[in-house]
Amino acid sequence: MSDDHSNEWYYNTRTGQVEPYSGAKSADRLGPYNSPEEAARALEKVEERNEAWDNDPKWNDD
Repeated sequence: MSDDHSNEWYYNTRTGQVEPYSGAKSADRLGPYNSPEEAARALEKVEERNEAWDNDPKWNDD
């Protein structure tokens, strides 16, 4: 694994800000993402994935 984190971006769930690898502790972040724009959509992506999983018949055992 590479030590180059220059293209890693994170969404900070505490502050609502996008930050580089050298930002806050990982417990408060979602990522890594390939760009600041992708990181800014982190919560949207989480919602999209949750919706997909909620409606996936392979995982719906109700």
